[in-house]
Amino acid sequence: MAWFKKVRKPIEQNKKESRVPEGLWVKCPSCNEVIYNKDLAATLSVCPKCAHHFRIGAAERLRMLFDDDWQEYDAGLRSTDPLKFVDTKPYRKRLDSTIASTGMQDAVLCATGRIDGIETSVAAMEYAFIGGSMGVVVGEKITRAIERALERRLPVVIVSSSGGARMMEGALSLMQMAKISAALARLDRARLPYISVLTDPTTGGVTASFAMLGDVNIAEPKALIGFAGPRVIEQTIRQKLPEGFQRSEFLLEHGMLDLVVDRRELKAAIARALRFATPAEQPAAIEAEPAVAPQS
Repeated sequence: MAWFKKVRKPIEQNKKESRVPEGLWVKCPSCNEVIYNKDLAATLSVCPKCAHHFRIGAAERLRMLFDDDWQEYDAGLRSTDPLKFVDTKPYRKRLDSTIASTGMQDAVLCATGRIDGIETSVAAMEYAFIGGSMGVVVGEKITRAIERALERRLPVVIVSSSGGARMMEGALSLMQMAKISAALARLDRARLPYISVLTDPTTGGVTASFAMLGDVNIAEPKALIGFAGPRVIEQTIRQKLPEGFQRSEFLLEHGMLDLVVDRRELKAAIARALRFATPAEQPAAIEAEPAVAPQS
């Protein structure tokens, strides 16, 4: 048999396979530091070198804020594609693929639990679910979380991470801005505190409604916060925007935020705000002792 007819093993099979598993390290986009995933988890996904805040999911937010276990509500709610929206692909298919990839039914988790001992109703948005966009389900779940707090006399914390209203649900999505804001107005009349936490990014209709309505508005460092994006604004006004425009520190300087807090200190900051704002339990009424008739 001629030599060129001999079957040779592919070169790839002769190479030794790497013993280093994939996905153990991550590179910081800010300082290019290579960080071991376990070390990053220990710092709540904050770069130990430059304090860059990586984006984290809604479930991780709840684990970070609550003392121990929590109870989730309305987990089964999902969009019915009310407009039968079709763009490059049907909205229904996009929903199905996102549900499969994230394991969530929509872009928010709502739960009750204790933050440093204070029972609280918390809604945490999930950016990985269609950019954290607010549709009918997101609006309904957050509204129910607020109404649950009203019934049980609990404070509310909403952690926003969103690109804004979900265009695939049209005006029904925009209605959620007023719906959540109205529920927050009832919470305010009941003298129950609402802490708004804004993370990167918080934009569009979420910023234009409930994200900026907190009794205390807290943001993570360098989070993008605004209605329209900086590029859209520059193209509209035909001017160069200031350095750091629409970042947390810029908004704090201009009076639109109350605090910018490192994620590693966020739970303690929220707990302090809740203790200050949550009304003390009213003491039970003391029944007066019956008067003793004077003896003759």
